[in-house]
Amino acid sequence: MSILDIVKHPDNRLEKECETVTEFTEDLYLLLDNLYETMIHSDGVGIAAPQVGVCKKAAIVDLDDDEGTLEMINPVITHTTGSDIDVEGCLSFPGLYGEVERADKINLKAQNRQGEWYELEAEGYMARAIQHEVDHLYGVLFTSKVIRYISEEEMEGWEEE
Repeated sequence: MSILDIVKHPDNRLEKECETVTEFTEDLYLLLDNLYETMIHSDGVGIAAPQVGVCKKAAIVDLDDDEGTLEMINPVITHTTGSDIDVEGCLSFPGLYGEVERADKINLKAQNRQGEWYELEAEGYMARAIQHEVDHLYGVLFTSKVIRYISEEEMEGWEEE
């Protein structure tokens, strides 16, 4: 496994819709494993393949809780309810934070690394992280949804709460 370089904005690869994954092979397993290592190394809670320069619909989320790592291949958000505004950052935008409105609850349909479809419901912070990563797979950046940018001083206050 390797820690990969993170693609930073304004690299245009971040704003392209990714290709559907059709082959569930060792290459995909290695990509998912490397995404995980890169995310942990970078102190993130999620990462999508285009953030390491791979234009495939693959992403992971790991909130460091009892749920473990969620691997999402070809994910689609099938239903959303509610609304919540919270602060987000992104590994491709180091040091940049902003308030973003997202659905509070979502239903997701995706494939695992073996190509098997699964569905799940998520809410709160997990729903937010999933939406952020799925957006990456369609070339949508969190900066296009920011209501208000947060200074690093303000962020320090948020992290202490």
